Amino acid sequence: MENPTQFVQWLRSVAPYIHAFRGKTFVVAFPGELVKAGALPVLAHDLSLLHALGIKVAIVHGSRPQVEEQLALRNVEPRYHNGLRITDTAAMECAKEAAGELRLDIEAAFSQGLPNTPMAHSAIRIISGNFVTARPIGVIDGTDLEFTGLVRKIAHDAIQPIINAGGLVLLSPLGFSPTGEAFNLTMEDVAVAAAISLRADKLIFITETPMMTDAGGTEIRELSSHQAAAVLESACLPTDAAFYLQHAVEACNNGVARAHIVPFATDGSALLELFTHDGIGTMVTYENLESLREATIEDVGGILKLIEPLEADGTLVKRGRELIEREIDYFSVIEHDGVIFGCAALYPFPTEKMAEMACLTVSPDAQSQGDGERILKHMENRARAAGFTKLFVLTTRTAHWFLRRGFVASTVDALPKDRQSMYNWQRKSQVFIKQL
Repeated sequence: MENPTQFVQWLRSVAPYIHAFRGKTFVVAFPGELVKAGALPVLAHDLSLLHALGIKVAIVHGSRPQVEEQLALRNVEPRYHNGLRITDTAAMECAKEAAGELRLDIEAAFSQGLPNTPMAHSAIRIISGNFVTARPIGVIDGTDLEFTGLVRKIAHDAIQPIINAGGLVLLSPLGFSPTGEAFNLTMEDVAVAAAISLRADKLIFITETPMMTDAGGTEIRELSSHQAAAVLESACLPTDAAFYLQHAVEACNNGVARAHIVPFATDGSALLELFTHDGIGTMVTYENLESLREATIEDVGGILKLIEPLEADGTLVKRGRELIEREIDYFSVIEHDGVIFGCAALYPFPTEKMAEMACLTVSPDAQSQGDGERILKHMENRARAAGFTKLFVLTTRTAHWFLRRGFVASTVDALPKDRQSMYNWQRKSQVFIKQL
């Protein structure tokens, strides 16, 4: 081994992700373009590794280019309406043919077990079946889409025991009605429905589209479902990328914690997205803007009521109403039904590209629900958006909480010069810094 030290450091760096993901459910969806590009064997290797790490995996495949090939072989002209295939009888036969061929290819890819390959010693069973109940889309704008359908239900009660027992479940873009008819579905629709029904922790689209960029050409690495909706409304994305993002938003708005859109052009893209800090794709998260937002002057009373008990016992530095009113633009709050039950402030130090997070507070009635972590993530995003590269906190009571969330113990000398001059040596607060 050329650099054993680097290998050990790398393995240690991914350990937190392994611990976090073990026992979680991921729905991984990929288009027929991935198979056509010859990337299926590599993806099978990577998903087998996830399986070996104790992650429960359900797979959804697409088949658009394969259906196109089957139509061409039959000299049938494909028909579309608003980007959706009109699936007549001939197209339905082609969809069945493509799905059957892809199923065999995928099962073969997961059956590899040659020595000196990533699949060595693997014994993965991949199960497929009539897990998807569908209905016809019907007539849109006077056009009958015939056998093109939508997911009505995913048989999660049949899928769950399979993935709990260590099997992989394979879902195709075909669904069946109670009357015995088959319908052609989009891979994205099936993937979202499966992720919601299985209460998946992640939905991962491995896509043929490149890394998403905004109207100014800046890469879109992470955004909330509400921010994603704004990006979609701006119409700055190519059609295919927008289609993936639209479905990622739908998943997050219906209970899926994270949705990832990852280009398959990079070798090992799924692993890079999941096991590195920055990833190589776009991650969409759910954030309810009605409850987590930047503060306004009307929130001063609620913030004071929230922090007063912690000021009284010395956990927080005392802040008067006038000070909070002057600094209200630095604050963010979590509220429910008009009641503020969490807050934090972000103070900028632009010269050093650092920001201080202060006054992080969650009401005792709402603790242990992850709201402190939500506020922290929100403040990190605020700091990044403002161009800061480091976030620091000063605390006397909650050192371990920050250590568990990526902060590193530091000294007063590491603080911005202006903040050093304001340091309270009587409180002797501990300093923690996090690289953004």
